[in-house]
Amino acid sequence: MTGSFAAFRYMSFDVVGTLIDFERGLLDALRAIASGHGAALDEARALDLYRAARGAPDVGRFPDDLVRCYLRIAPALGLPAEAAPAERLRASVADWRPFPDSVAALAELGERFRLVAMTNAQRWAFEHFDNALGRPFHASFTPDETGTEKPDPAFFRQVLAHVAAEGGRPDALLHVAQSQYHDIGVSRALGLSNCWIQRRSGKPGYGGTIAPEADTVPDFHFTSMAGLAGAVAAEKPEEAQPV
Repeated sequence: MTGSFAAFRYMSFDVVGTLIDFERGLLDALRAIASGHGAALDEARALDLYRAARGAPDVGRFPDDLVRCYLRIAPALGLPAEAAPAERLRASVADWRPFPDSVAALAELGERFRLVAMTNAQRWAFEHFDNALGRPFHASFTPDETGTEKPDPAFFRQVLAHVAAEGGRPDALLHVAQSQYHDIGVSRALGLSNCWIQRRSGKPGYGGTIAPEADTVPDFHFTSMAGLAGAVAAEKPEEAQPV
């Protein structure tokens, strides 16, 4: 899908799954636990089980909720349902890495837009992610401050209030995310412009991300952050508006 980025002054970003490769981080940690217990890890099965665990009614704040998730899924993966490996999985979040294109794309986009992080990760985890991404954000919002998580519209309204306090209008913000469930559907319902980064393009299913009832057609659609940054860079210079 094509369109102009000229109207936007802000880009808000989902972090875990869009900028940080959470599936790889999760699977690497589970594989290390499995290896230490002489077991092999079925990656597709692990993601399916994790997705179900994160969609359960007793879900907690991420990533502390990884302890509960691990204890829930470990028996089906042939792993010990014990506190030590569960805490090991939670602690691994500090080492989860960005997708290969995230840092460069954010640096490039930050020259033109004010970048805002909107993440369901708790502040302690976001600080690790922010450092790994090169600390590109003008502002950041986590459930610690908002008291809620996406896809709750209240999360988005707090971000919009921040933009308004800086003199920005809702139509000056483009929300960028990989999760149809957490981000794309609700941003559309709120009347925001959005950009779907389809990180699982070419892969079946939704992996570790909760599936939406139905996919929402976004305003912009790319399979990578590099694609988004490239499209912005390709616009005519006179169309761009400086931050």
